[in-house]
Amino acid sequence: MPKERLDPALLRLCGVLAVGAFAPLLDSTIVSVAVDALADDLGVPTTTVQWVSTAYLLAFAMVMPMSGWAGDRFGTRRVWLGALALFSVGSLLCACARSVESLVLFRSVQGAGAGLMTPVLQTIVVRACGGRGVGRLVAVVSLPALLGPVLGPVFGGLLLGHLSWRWIFYVNLPVCAFALFLAWRGVPRDRRQRASRPDVVGLVLVCPGLTGLVYGLSQCGGQGGAGEGRALLPMAAGVVLVVAFVGWSLRSSAPLIDMRLFRLRSFAATSVLMFACGLTMYGGMFLLPLYCQLVLDKGVVATGLLLVPQGVGALAARVAGVLTDRIGPRPVVVTGLLLSAVATWPFAASVGEGAVIGVALFFRGLGMSAVNLAVTVGAYQGLEDSQVADASTTTRILQQLGGSFGIAALAVLLQRGGHSATAFAHAFGLTAALTVCTVVVAALLPGRRAPAPAPLATAEGRT
Repeated sequence: MPKERLDPALLRLCGVLAVGAFAPLLDSTIVSVAVDALADDLGVPTTTVQWVSTAYLLAFAMVMPMSGWAGDRFGTRRVWLGALALFSVGSLLCACARSVESLVLFRSVQGAGAGLMTPVLQTIVVRACGGRGVGRLVAVVSLPALLGPVLGPVFGGLLLGHLSWRWIFYVNLPVCAFALFLAWRGVPRDRRQRASRPDVVGLVLVCPGLTGLVYGLSQCGGQGGAGEGRALLPMAAGVVLVVAFVGWSLRSSAPLIDMRLFRLRSFAATSVLMFACGLTMYGGMFLLPLYCQLVLDKGVVATGLLLVPQGVGALAARVAGVLTDRIGPRPVVVTGLLLSAVATWPFAASVGEGAVIGVALFFRGLGMSAVNLAVTVGAYQGLEDSQVADASTTTRILQQLGGSFGIAALAVLLQRGGHSATAFAHAFGLTAALTVCTVVVAALLPGRRAPAPAPLATAEGRT
């Protein structure tokens, strides 16, 4: 089958979006290595500084459900530009923060901007390409997600070693300014999709519901674990609110997020896989730096360098975009899951040292990134243009929840094991086992490329 040539204008659009997505993804990994520096400079305990990350996640979860409605109401171009501007303002405020309380507040501003950006990015790409060549285009806009975890620890270690912690936020400003310039010139205007009135009941239910879930999960790594009141009560309240939202969405004529999408087998399967990918991918990102520092006794910069092979493998996974377009997502996802599980096993068997760690990380990055890319593409198969925004929002929410759940579960496992080598082995073993189990769900994905759909309304053709 000859390779279909992509429109250069689409590639330029994806490049513009990729620049904008790079800043929040790089920022989140840099901040994760700056906890001790922030605690020392601000004169507060490390547990208090953790709120710098928690506030970001909570704001991210709070605004994400509104991204689909906002994109349809105001246009995805306006929302993208607004989100970039909001993230830029949050970065500047964080760099100027004079107390941990103000830093936590300003990080929530950053999180709100980032929470709008991720689903809107996917919506712009899928609508612009008209359902053709989605895999290759998603591979382009996924580059920031692949490079962020690689460059973040190294870049963060260098900044903290030579400059003030404030520079971990200052570095966002030139990137965001460049991204805003490119987006203003390169992201085409699009028409509004929906009526102006939002689903107020849905907002009241799902936004605090997701926030409660994410907050509860973030507290699971404390002394009391998941059974402590500060973790259990928010999670329970979050579950009740989210279940109520699902019921409301199924009855509403104009829901904030259309849950009827789950009636499509392929979308339901990709949604489960998104949750599982978030669990194993973010769980691994949480475990690996700690493993290098606590078990292998490496410093921050050395840890970042050790993790470079995983990023190289992730970059090599771009070929999965072409394969997904040609043969469908199922074989790519199944192969990637099995490859990732095998590559995780050396850490579970406590042989993750020397050359072994580099080879294992390369293939783990290759497998997980191929899965994430193919699942993202599979989520849009069989959908109409009007359903794209809801699909983008839903899959991103599930991936975020999967990541929060995975990190919480692994944090509890490590905490109970005293962060020993044995505890890490058990945590990696659990991650590998869950990855293998996910293959069963992957069997529900389409096995071959679906016939090319009727062209979606492209962004260029909207006014």
